[in-house]
Amino acid sequence: MKNQLLLVTPPFTQLNTPYPATAYLKGFLNTKNIASIQADLGIEVILELFSKTGLTTLFAEIETKDLQLSENAERIVALKADYIQTIDSVIGFLQGKNPSLAHPICQDDFLPEASRFNQLEELDWAFGIMGTQDKAKHLATLYLEDISDLIVETVDSHFGFSRYAERLGRSALKFDELYDALQQEITFTDKILLEILEKRFQEVDPNMVAFSVPFPGNLYAAFRCAQYIKKQYPKVKTAMGGGFPNTELRSVSDARVFEFFDFITLDDGEAPIENLVEYLHGKRAIQELKRTFALIDNQVVYINNSKTPDYKQKDLGTPDYSDLLLDQYISVIEIVNPMHRMWSDGRWNKLTMAHGCYWGKCTFCDISLDYIKIYEPATAKILVDRMEELILQTGQNGFHFVDEAAPPALMRELALEIIRRKLVVSWWTNIRFEKSFTHDLCILLKNSGCIAVSGGLEVASDRLLTLIDKGVTVSQVAKVTRNFTETGIMVHAYLMYGFPTQTVQETIDSLEMVRQLFETGVLQSGFWHQFAMTAHSPIGLNPEQFNVIRETGLGTFANNDLVHQDKTGIDHEQFSFGLKKSLYNFMHGIGFDMPLQSWFDFKIPRTNISPNFILDAIEELEIPSTKASSKIVWLGKKPTLNFYTKNKKGNQWEMSELTFHTKRNVFSIQVSKSQGIWLEKILQELSTSNNKNKLFQEIKSDYEKHNSIEDFEPFWYGKQVAQLKDAGLLVL
Repeated sequence: MKNQLLLVTPPFTQLNTPYPATAYLKGFLNTKNIASIQADLGIEVILELFSKTGLTTLFAEIETKDLQLSENAERIVALKADYIQTIDSVIGFLQGKNPSLAHPICQDDFLPEASRFNQLEELDWAFGIMGTQDKAKHLATLYLEDISDLIVETVDSHFGFSRYAERLGRSALKFDELYDALQQEITFTDKILLEILEKRFQEVDPNMVAFSVPFPGNLYAAFRCAQYIKKQYPKVKTAMGGGFPNTELRSVSDARVFEFFDFITLDDGEAPIENLVEYLHGKRAIQELKRTFALIDNQVVYINNSKTPDYKQKDLGTPDYSDLLLDQYISVIEIVNPMHRMWSDGRWNKLTMAHGCYWGKCTFCDISLDYIKIYEPATAKILVDRMEELILQTGQNGFHFVDEAAPPALMRELALEIIRRKLVVSWWTNIRFEKSFTHDLCILLKNSGCIAVSGGLEVASDRLLTLIDKGVTVSQVAKVTRNFTETGIMVHAYLMYGFPTQTVQETIDSLEMVRQLFETGVLQSGFWHQFAMTAHSPIGLNPEQFNVIRETGLGTFANNDLVHQDKTGIDHEQFSFGLKKSLYNFMHGIGFDMPLQSWFDFKIPRTNISPNFILDAIEELEIPSTKASSKIVWLGKKPTLNFYTKNKKGNQWEMSELTFHTKRNVFSIQVSKSQGIWLEKILQELSTSNNKNKLFQEIKSDYEKHNSIEDFEPFWYGKQVAQLKDAGLLVL
């Protein structure tokens, strides 16, 4: 079809699910009746390469080269017949098409094994708690990684499952290195990529190809594809948008970039791409584009003169995953990190609760950029409408909300809407560990299908959390993670070291906090990363306020990651191995009794943190209180109400018994007759099947109207209501 717009995600992002940017754009373009086709070239390249035909070609290519192979590569080449024989079956298994293959995979004589399998002895303990399917997925993952190692050593040093030539995109102040790489002969992987791209051109015949480049690891492949298009199809326009240009290319000025791309758009892509389509159809002048770089008279020009406004969340449409090979993505298991496993195992429909960040204050974050700065939530109704549409379209009921930090109030309304519609879904998202996540809210989220949350603990030091302007304390984080964990929601923490002014003592104390969080069981997953200073964060914009020296000047290509010097003079990098090794052990429930010194091969100070700091925080008694504005919700079933007469010392009075059935048991509570009648009525009104929410003050007034001789507070904070709270009476 002529005049098609081709939306492309270049290699590589994830193997198990599509990156959502093109699906978001296609969903929006549908609302404008703009025809588009999308392609995830990453999964297509993987499936072509990791096939019987692909491996046969790979081994034949290796044999044509005069290479000095490592011992590991020699072994893989020697076993090439075994790899070629098993590859299609293994990929099919990882696609979920042949689950019975798990049993032979778990046998010692099915998969050829190279160096990646050397770690198995260290991981034997894990297989005791892993089922056959999970163990087979993990072994198949190691098998693929062995082949990947061979590819890197022999035919393509850039190769990586989720990071293709990432080094060329990281901190690339100048375009020189990437430009030079693009002048070299195409690699083995490039050849497969460009052959697939050519097939797409034969099918689609586009007049513009728009590349979404989320990460540095997608950059080289995007440029390689654009280079091919310019050579083979010079009349076809090319455009680039996505996370990488939005953060890195905001001041691009090297004209050579535009030998590959006609346009580079910034920030939300909907209005800019709509304007580009109109420009290509002669409906607007180039000077009327929105947030777009172009080359005019051999000068890089930023154009932002469009009258088209950015679109509200309600007007973006539902992401559209059609055209993508949804049944061919592969699930892999690395098992080291529970949250990272969720990233790589299973298919997730991606959605966003809110544009931007409701907090928007963290000093290390790009809060000056629109994708963080402009906060606009969707409504719960719209979100669940989209969830239902995606379930019908994809056949998948798993959702990953990709928010910077999902707002607690919207999460509450989303959960209520999911429960009201009786949807069966699984979902997870990113949060701030703020006090709004009470035990009751976590119960509600769990009941709606929330299975995990990830949040930034960053540096587990109250002084540094204040400097970060995180708005939380370590004690508060401990209580929130407890609330999630007690309700069965997994918690992952992003951890940071090397923050400006951070001392060695604070690094060790932060490690001790993390150790205690895992030891008490309120944290299940984590990941340490070293602080990186970015150009658009408060620290990058005002380094002197944070006692750091910015060493990076302004480049002509990518400008975001900044080389800097911490005036403390501390070599934070030296802590990397010890922090990550200890965390690896803590995640698997071991090493808690080992001295912190044992994780490092250099002298560290003793921790100043009390050995019971986290335990004391999570066990701290809180005085029960309920705000007048709190929403009260009943998740349980309608009770059976019976009346009986109670006799004591010659006195008689009428009582009521309410019997409740839960999924696991049955229980009863006894109250006065008037209280029983009121409870039956009010629980029906509080049920999530009703669309109306009642506030605590309304319930209190209603009770006092029906039970004039009995005070409300003793009843509300008494034994019977406590039983109801255990069974699903929530204060939100």
